[in-house]
Amino acid sequence: MPQKTNWHFPTTIWFGNGRINELTKACAELGMRHPLFVTDEDLINLDITTATTDLLRSGNTKFDIFSNVQGNPTGRNVTEGVSFYQENNHDGVIAFGGGSALDAAKSIAFMSGQKHSLWDFEDIGDNWTHADVNGIAPVIAIPTTAGTGSEVGRAAVILDENQRSKKIIFHPKMLPSIILEDPELTVGLPPNITAWTGIDALVHATEAYCAPGYHPMADGIAIEAIRMILKNLPIAFYDGSDLEARGQMLTASSMAAVAFQKGLGSIHSVAHQLGALYNIQHGLANSILLPYGLKQNASAIEEKMIHLSKVLELNDAGANAIINLIINLREQLKIPYSLNEVGIDDEHAEKIGAMAFHDPSTPTNAKPVSAADLQELFMAALKGNLDML
Repeated sequence: MPQKTNWHFPTTIWFGNGRINELTKACAELGMRHPLFVTDEDLINLDITTATTDLLRSGNTKFDIFSNVQGNPTGRNVTEGVSFYQENNHDGVIAFGGGSALDAAKSIAFMSGQKHSLWDFEDIGDNWTHADVNGIAPVIAIPTTAGTGSEVGRAAVILDENQRSKKIIFHPKMLPSIILEDPELTVGLPPNITAWTGIDALVHATEAYCAPGYHPMADGIAIEAIRMILKNLPIAFYDGSDLEARGQMLTASSMAAVAFQKGLGSIHSVAHQLGALYNIQHGLANSILLPYGLKQNASAIEEKMIHLSKVLELNDAGANAIINLIINLREQLKIPYSLNEVGIDDEHAEKIGAMAFHDPSTPTNAKPVSAADLQELFMAALKGNLDML
């Protein structure tokens, strides 16, 4: 892994140890004289956040901080952030944190100059075309976890509190203008968050690879992201100070998010509903659901899993080989085997199936699924029983 390097896919990425020290330079390149620094309620008091804001102060960059962002960011978080942005005459957004902070920050920047409501830009049909492109503020994204890949995404997942459902807000210009990927910022990430976010990236890559349709570029990126995650996530979990593994995970996370422009699938469809109804951390939900989703889709992905098995140099090949690999990985990372172990019950089972069926991730699942199928996936993961699928 190089110490420092830049690349420009899908946007400008400044990668390497210590790149956070170039934050004021990034602000200058984008003409930000008074940015809004957006992070979440858990990060605001941590040393990495204080050190980053101190960099802005030492560079004489005028800024304000907005941190009223929940673990599953809500529409209210976004609207309050937009009001704060407008009231203080900001000219750009610095998005600092994991997927929650980045999604909220991108949404605030996007909505800062819009006349329509946030939900008018849900990723349905041509809703995105109604946006005023001149009203979208520039964003510098600084990921502090290796998981969601939101830094390279053109969308954000926001919780609609009234409907208790997660919605995807989309516009091509939500893509940040500059990303600072600094492995040193992820060194203090606790092992459990390292594991959950890392498996989240693995799910992104795996579902993208399994999604139907012809997109060999996305497939290639997804396969390499899978290989990198499987190699480096256990290292980062057991030795959080390993900058090589941390850097590889940051890169793989971004790659997985690039790949899922091809599509996601039923694992995300169900995970989104669990986040909305039970407020479970998204990466944890995906981590538990992953082998069950692969088992349910096995008949449609066998050929792809055989190829992936060969790339990974496994002794066996096919969907069962990959499922067993995932189960062993989860055991290494101390991830629960079932949803029941993290306090989920079956009270909303039918509702979860129905809501998941209408999730934007469902149409690109590896094979067509019904609401009943998605309910079945949820119940298998709830009980920890792969034989139900």
